[in-house]
Amino acid sequence: MKNIFNSADATQIIERINQIKSGSQPLWGKMNAGRMLAHCNVSFEMVYETNHEKPNFFMKLILKFLVKNAVVSDKPYPKNDGTAPAMVIKEDKNFEVEKIRLTNYIIKTQELGETHFDGKESQNFGVLSKTEWNNLFVKHLDHHLRQFGV
Repeated sequence: MKNIFNSADATQIIERINQIKSGSQPLWGKMNAGRMLAHCNVSFEMVYETNHEKPNFFMKLILKFLVKNAVVSDKPYPKNDGTAPAMVIKEDKNFEVEKIRLTNYIIKTQELGETHFDGKESQNFGVLSKTEWNNLFVKHLDHHLRQFGV
């Protein structure tokens, strides 16, 4: 698995994103390219922004014990797997705006580095290691980049 905290790997992820065009069609699923990029941005928004509601204590326990391992392991997501309600993008998005946002989030994450993330708390899963953070970001990005054939 690539390492988002590594400059060369982060650059390679961005290069894959740049291969997607606004009219690119998915190999599976229902999202268009703009929605997919907006959907990928949500993972980063949950780290860097305050516009997502935090789960209550009970929901956080459920997420931590039933969902966390699937999200932070190195096992790829299956095609057409469900998504969390907070990550569903229902309206069309501006492709170029979402692409720039995603690229900037990747650069920011790489520049902050693994030390910044090691032991950092996730709003959904509790404290994560640098490896778990990397897997959360890279696995999700790779899943959707493969969805669009890049």
